Amino acid sequence: MAIANTGEARGRIAIVIPCYNAGNAVVSVVAQTVAAASRVIVVDDGSTDGCTAQLPSMPVTMIVFPTNRGKGFALLEGFRTALAMPDVEAAVVLDADGQHDPSEIPALCEKWRETGADLVIGARTFDRRLVPFWSWFGNMATVRVMAWLFGIQLPDTQSGFRLHSRRFLESIVETIPGGRYETEMAIVLKALREGYAVATTPIRTVYETGNPTSHFRRLRDSMRVYRTLASAWFRRMR
Repeated sequence: MAIANTGEARGRIAIVIPCYNAGNAVVSVVAQTVAAASRVIVVDDGSTDGCTAQLPSMPVTMIVFPTNRGKGFALLEGFRTALAMPDVEAAVVLDADGQHDPSEIPALCEKWRETGADLVIGARTFDRRLVPFWSWFGNMATVRVMAWLFGIQLPDTQSGFRLHSRRFLESIVETIPGGRYETEMAIVLKALREGYAVATTPIRTVYETGNPTSHFRRLRDSMRVYRTLASAWFRRMR
């Protein structure tokens, strides 16, 4: 159920920030996020660079994994924590490395309010002047593969800046296994396959050249994403 306005969203939406060796970026991201939301959950996925050392002094809920498990596991733990807050009606996820602008959280909330969608994806424009080639190519490839396999075309299948309704979160934590970046694809496929309402809203495209805090491994993680797509297609065919 969508809420009445974005002012209410500040108290009724939890923000989940998965974090792994995000360097200095995470402190700035969290500082901007707590200015936009009163419930911020940071999941430190076994960082070894001390990037979250300053966060306990900030108004956030901290979860720390002793070792790195993968972004998918961090997301699921953040979702469970958000669901334990009884008045939270949705959770927004954004990355810790500065590639998502916390000031755009209200835009996702507004799209949720307008549409009542269970999943709102912040869609990047993928202007070739702003996006590294391999990031552009990877997203365009998954967009086309998804359209070919499922007849569904989303403008951005790999954005990590998303809003999830409470009822969708409850189903995610019950059915989606932990993993790495493929977990995000599994969540999108679940929404489409099971009839959850999906909406998109434009967000800024922010890329740091040679981003040292990006842990996406082009070959290994891309194979996991495509394996998730293929598995969903085979289940659909059966």
